[in-house]
Amino acid sequence: MDINDNHINYVEFKAKDLQKIKEFYTISFDWTFTDYGPTYLAFSESGIQGGFEKTESEIINGALIILYHKNLELIKSKIIKSGGEISEDIFSFPGGRRFYFIYPSGNELAVWSDN
Repeated sequence: MDINDNHINYVEFKAKDLQKIKEFYTISFDWTFTDYGPTYLAFSESGIQGGFEKTESEIINGALIILYHKNLELIKSKIIKSGGEISEDIFSFPGGRRFYFIYPSGNELAVWSDN
């Protein structure tokens, strides 16, 4: 599968109980899962790849839309120039790097890269 700059590539949800989430989506929709430790669960076979992040906090906005861009520094500067605000700077995670931003209407999204 080709990964294209500026496309929605991944969706991430917050969850209180990863085991219950896994059971629900496996039984209901036949999704498959990969465990990444006790706080993260990735899914596939859903039409888009995504994951569930364990949280103890109240879930208010439980979905995080994640775009892809091969050059995080470039897209970060474009976001800032166009009025976006960086809410969490670039950091590494298993599989790549990413950052979070808030666009002018107040929603938070993320951009990731495998570079």
